[in-house]
Amino acid sequence: MKWEKKDISSEIVKELSSKYGCDALTASIFARRGIVQGEELRYFLETDLRHLRNPFELPDMEDAVDRILAAKEEGEKILIFGDRDADGVTSTALLAGFFASLDMDAAWRIPVGDEPYGLSIPAVEEFAAANGTLIITVDCGISNALEIARAKELNIDVIVTDHHNPPDPLPPALCIVNPKLADSAYPFKDLCGCGVAYKLVSALRFAIKSELYNTPICLLNITPGDGAYTVEIAKMRNLAVVKTLTETLTPGKITDTKLPAFLEGQHIFVWDGALQKQNIANLFGRGVDVEMLDLAPEIGKEIPAAAGKSLSQLREHSRIAKYSSEEASELSVFISLFISFMHRREQFFSQENLEDLQLAALGTLADIMPLRDENRIIVRQGLAGIMEHPRPGVADLLFKLGLAGRRIGGMDISWQVCPAINAPGRMGKPDKAVSLFLESDAETRDKLADELMAMNEERKKLGVEAWKIIEPSAEKSLQNFDGKLALAYGTEIYRGVTGLMANRMLAYFKVPSIVVSFGETVLTGSVRSVKGYDLRSLMESCSDLFIDWGGHNYAAGFSLEKSRWDDFLERLKTAGKNIEFSETPEEETAVIDAELPLSYLTPDIFKVIDAFEPYGEGNEALTFMSRNITITDIMFMGKSEAKHIKLTLDAGKHKWPGVYWRAADKVKKDFDINDKVDAAFKITRNWFNGAETPQLIITDIKRS
Repeated sequence: MKWEKKDISSEIVKELSSKYGCDALTASIFARRGIVQGEELRYFLETDLRHLRNPFELPDMEDAVDRILAAKEEGEKILIFGDRDADGVTSTALLAGFFASLDMDAAWRIPVGDEPYGLSIPAVEEFAAANGTLIITVDCGISNALEIARAKELNIDVIVTDHHNPPDPLPPALCIVNPKLADSAYPFKDLCGCGVAYKLVSALRFAIKSELYNTPICLLNITPGDGAYTVEIAKMRNLAVVKTLTETLTPGKITDTKLPAFLEGQHIFVWDGALQKQNIANLFGRGVDVEMLDLAPEIGKEIPAAAGKSLSQLREHSRIAKYSSEEASELSVFISLFISFMHRREQFFSQENLEDLQLAALGTLADIMPLRDENRIIVRQGLAGIMEHPRPGVADLLFKLGLAGRRIGGMDISWQVCPAINAPGRMGKPDKAVSLFLESDAETRDKLADELMAMNEERKKLGVEAWKIIEPSAEKSLQNFDGKLALAYGTEIYRGVTGLMANRMLAYFKVPSIVVSFGETVLTGSVRSVKGYDLRSLMESCSDLFIDWGGHNYAAGFSLEKSRWDDFLERLKTAGKNIEFSETPEEETAVIDAELPLSYLTPDIFKVIDAFEPYGEGNEALTFMSRNITITDIMFMGKSEAKHIKLTLDAGKHKWPGVYWRAADKVKKDFDINDKVDAAFKITRNWFNGAETPQLIITDIKRS
């Protein structure tokens, strides 16, 4: 195995450490991972919820909120329609739970049995027959043009909340809340479906609680300098900046200004009203009177650290300003203070909000979304809530899985909790998972949790049986696609495991992989791709054959009539020849984040490791290396065959237990007891019988 440790500049490490207040080891890891820009670092170093992005920046959010509030006011029947996977389950539960708390007439539905992905015509028509008037899709809907057109014919409005790649043209929905829309100005595109649902609920809470909802306001700040005055104004709507204006004006020489038109109809807020009135008088004369509200006293009460200080003084200590690539202005500090003030005054991040974050964190991890930007805060705060006070349903699963009462990381959720939530969907009963999160009766929840655990075990068995069929079939298929695509299909493959098997094929064959389950008349498939090959071109080349399809750049699903199968195969042969992606390196590589002196190998190292949590997509667990560690003990592991080993490694101050998978054949050949070795490893916590033990997971060992 090749070890790769990127060379970095000591100046960059010092700069990161000094500017952002992190230790040198942490700064070096950031530098090696290429995380050096303030905006990206912010989401690693900050955990406060005020760093989440404003939900009203999402396309159509205000329209969606207005339509839902109108439905609440009129007592309309609402249908929440979600997807069958863990992201869809958590999205459905989150929105249904919120509407229930408002006593709204809202039912929920999710595809069960052999029902297709996404909104269906029968679901629309049944809802119309029940006098329903508003459908809200969660984690689906963006590809349901025909179904949404049918809803429109039946006088049903549809609000689509989704995160999958949008087609062209878009469905004829009333509103589409999706960060990936072509005209979306939302700064982060990789929210999961439940993340979008969480944003919708956050926006609704603000609209219901705040008197400033849809109120046109502006923040005004005037500063003198060199005989002229700089006027800065930010128009805000629902705590989002919608427009700014900056002008430099000289008293007695003002011939043209946009200020009157810009301020017309706005509620004007300032910091230090007396000073701002004096500046206005100096600029325009005593006869000009601008009605304004001084926010400094109110903000000072809510945020004591800001009391009695000028914006210039506050700028020097602004946490958000230090992450900006541009020098912070007094206005930007004012904006930040105003938003923080409103969050606190309106109790924007209530206990209910923290419980919603638990579901959003589960959806984010289950859908393997990149753990960057605000996803990091969503998951970190969601995990904190799951550990401190898990919501009903989540608590039941933790108990059944043996995770209750212990520290939980992103990988624990990804590998243990999410599969249990996904299992009912794979077995055709995703409604059981939604019910678990919404059920108020503890005894009923306990039974539902047992059902989820049983379905998860059944799913595992089906996966084992399916792989016996899929592996040889897929390997044989490679020759039909120039070794660039793997395909497995048949009636023996259970529909609920196609996604899992496509993932496994991808890991095994390292090429784009397709698994198709044959029903009597309809075939259902899952597609997974290697990084570097966007699936959209492949899927679009076959789109006219599909009943429906959708997904992401590297994961997609589809269904098609059995009669179109031969046409599909022919299209794949053509498309397969055009697939281009970077080849997998011949030699496996361990990418090293940092070399640790032996003196660093103590349990204190977890302070650094925990700072980079949560780990997952886009933020792999840290890999370290150390030299001249002594192996003091080796034990073989394995039920039928001893393939793995346990080691004890002496680092001087501390002895570490280590696990080295599939390394039994290396003992006495590559290393032995009492050898001094160089090791590449990850550092984890091992839980056994309620006790936590620090442990190394060995990636590679070489004699020193």
